Amino acid sequence: MRWALVKVSLAVTTMVVLAFAVPLGLVIREMARDRAFSNAERQAAAVAPALSITTDRDQLERVVASAGSDDGMAVHIPASGKSTAVDLGRRRAAAGDIATVRRLGRASTTDVPGGSTLLQPVALSTGEIAVVEVYVPDAEVTNGLATAWAVLAGVGVALIVGSVAVADRLGVRMVRPAQRLVEGAHELGEGKLGARVPEEGPNELRLAAVAFNAMADQVVQLLANERELAADLSHRLRTPLTVLRLNAASLGDGPAADQTRAAVAQLEGEVDTIIRTAREAKPQTVAAGPGAGCDAAEVVRERMAFWSALAEDEGRKVRVAGVDRPVRIPVARADLGAALDALLGNVFRHTPEGTAFAVDVHNGEDAVIVLVSDAGPGIADPEAAMARGHGSGSAGSTGLGLDIVRRLAESTGGDVRIGSSVLGGTEVRLWIQLDGRAPVRRGHRGAVRRRRPGRLVSTFNRSRSLP
Repeated sequence: MRWALVKVSLAVTTMVVLAFAVPLGLVIREMARDRAFSNAERQAAAVAPALSITTDRDQLERVVASAGSDDGMAVHIPASGKSTAVDLGRRRAAAGDIATVRRLGRASTTDVPGGSTLLQPVALSTGEIAVVEVYVPDAEVTNGLATAWAVLAGVGVALIVGSVAVADRLGVRMVRPAQRLVEGAHELGEGKLGARVPEEGPNELRLAAVAFNAMADQVVQLLANERELAADLSHRLRTPLTVLRLNAASLGDGPAADQTRAAVAQLEGEVDTIIRTAREAKPQTVAAGPGAGCDAAEVVRERMAFWSALAEDEGRKVRVAGVDRPVRIPVARADLGAALDALLGNVFRHTPEGTAFAVDVHNGEDAVIVLVSDAGPGIADPEAAMARGHGSGSAGSTGLGLDIVRRLAESTGGDVRIGSSVLGGTEVRLWIQLDGRAPVRRGHRGAVRRRRPGRLVSTFNRSRSLP
């Protein structure tokens, strides 16, 4: 924008300077010519009184000499009666031009080598017409013209440079606030909630800065309100959790009782974590750097140990594959565990008892895929199931679990896809990227098919049926 303004100013000023300078230069040239011929007319007029009194050659030579133009002036007197024709000085004009001026009786100019001549007719006492010739060299016509043009060009250049400098300063005054507004928007988009823009510059940009700062304050306030609301809602769960924990304590001994008490303790821990996170000034974010992450195989084995006991109670067949070797991924252990619990919880919640399911872990060179499939009725609308707050449409389904899984995958640059499994039901494919690329940006929350390395894709079709 700054350079565009400078270019426009340069173009406009140049056109204005040319529009005035060219005609003014022509006027100056005509003025110099008129000045030179005016001087020639004065010289011719100085000789005219002497010609009207006498035609004596000696007297006329003294008059011409007194005019100081003996080399540039000539007098042509025609013959009359007993007197012969008299020519004083150097004649430069052609005889025909002199005869024409004598016949017409009015002054004229004609071009000669090296300049021009002024031919001025003068009436003699004898009634004849004499012609005074005054030579005007080209140097006299252009005298001072180069200096005038140089001054005019200097003024034009000064105007152009001055306008460019003013436009540049004006552009800086306009562009700098705009750049600060852009930088502030980028910082706010990156999560720097303290980003603000100085309210200065032109009126429009100043109003934009005021609106931006008000928007940033509103965002901070909305986030604070949301955290407080999440903390308050989570705190309300403590009372029914306390009752549930007391009831679980009275169940006695046994695997089912132990699992129930462990689930209640885990639920209480999750609620406490939500409350602490919501009360903090900023959301908790963990950067995946060197050494960060977890062993996906270990997390899958741990969570399957919990869900397998429930599967046994409901008569579900379970298969786990790909967890015999460590599989490092750039995801926090707790986040992967929450994602697996969300996927497996959906299996238990939305499929009938006795429905089989499987968990497969596929380890590739640049990605890890966790595949959760079941033999249930499937999902009629996968796109809607991925929408937060919508879910699959069945009772108790809100889509929050799949939204947690999706955000986990996209934080690594991966994605989530829902399809049909070889077991006949739903297949949820969690793709976790290993090469640290930027998260995938989408215009919707649905699954997006991406090109995968052939070696890893081929593993999807390997023995995935239950024994």
